[in-house]
Amino acid sequence: MNCDDVRPLLDASMDRELSAADDWRVRQHLSGCADCQRDGAVLRAVSGAMRSVAYQRAPESLRAAIVAGLPAVEVAVEAAGVADAGDEAAPVSAADDAGEARRGPSRAGHGKGRGWRGWLPNGLLFPGVASKDSRDGSANGGTAAGARAFSTRWLAAFGFALCAAVLAVTLLVRHAASGDDGGPFVDELVASHVRAELSGRDIDVVSTDRHTVKPWFNGRIDYAPPVFDMAPEGFALVGGRLDYVGHERVAVLVYRYKKHVIDVYVFPPGAPAADGPAPAAPRDGYAVARWQAAGMAWWAVSDAEPDALAALHKALDARLAGAQTEKDAAGS
Repeated sequence: MNCDDVRPLLDASMDRELSAADDWRVRQHLSGCADCQRDGAVLRAVSGAMRSVAYQRAPESLRAAIVAGLPAVEVAVEAAGVADAGDEAAPVSAADDAGEARRGPSRAGHGKGRGWRGWLPNGLLFPGVASKDSRDGSANGGTAAGARAFSTRWLAAFGFALCAAVLAVTLLVRHAASGDDGGPFVDELVASHVRAELSGRDIDVVSTDRHTVKPWFNGRIDYAPPVFDMAPEGFALVGGRLDYVGHERVAVLVYRYKKHVIDVYVFPPGAPAADGPAPAAPRDGYAVARWQAAGMAWWAVSDAEPDALAALHKALDARLAGAQTEKDAAGS
């Protein structure tokens, strides 16, 4: 990437909206380009300044003006067989509420035919609408404005609690349905595998020779992943690539199994992103497996059956054991 390619992507890179491969290429360019580094610093400064601006709350006078400008609303009275004949519905506006509140109480007590409004505190209706008892001035003695404020807060709290409950239930249902026991990291691995296949850049170094693929990672990452061609076992090495997963640069070994591609992500020792279980069931149709070998964490992702990943794991363990035996024999 050159400067013209990178500058339009700086915003997306800061907001983590780029693919792992594009984000890595942007960071690679920034590491050696002072001009783009300055542009990035300016964008970070602007973003920080915007986040540091204090929140401005609208004045109470604005809310009062909005409430006063609400149109008249007819308060419906539930027809319960014992409704008070004199308790008729009438159009009420915010201005009417204020006038009635200033006139003070004109009728004591509550009629037995108040309907459903008799069970709510005075004014516990929608903003701009007050009950007839509230307009006449009940024993509570609260003003219409105070009642409306209480009503608004009560309804807002109820709405927030209802939304939170719906969200929690939705997340629990999705969790149970998807078998999400691998967490966001597994989602990121599957997305990396799919993105690589769709982009056509799933292989950076194309070779079936382990002695070509393994040295290619030198200088690009700070560890040396074991590389084996396991074609006799049905897993032919076709190359490798570098990816960015879980905030780590990671080596990816690409194998071909029948008509399927298997991406094997090899994380270095102690990589925090490599911890955690793999899902027991395929994620979005992709099988995921995880194991530890040679002091590293190995994650395999493929659209092949889970049994294929188990067979690859077994073949790789055999190759690692054989390599260790040869090393021990050479040392002795």
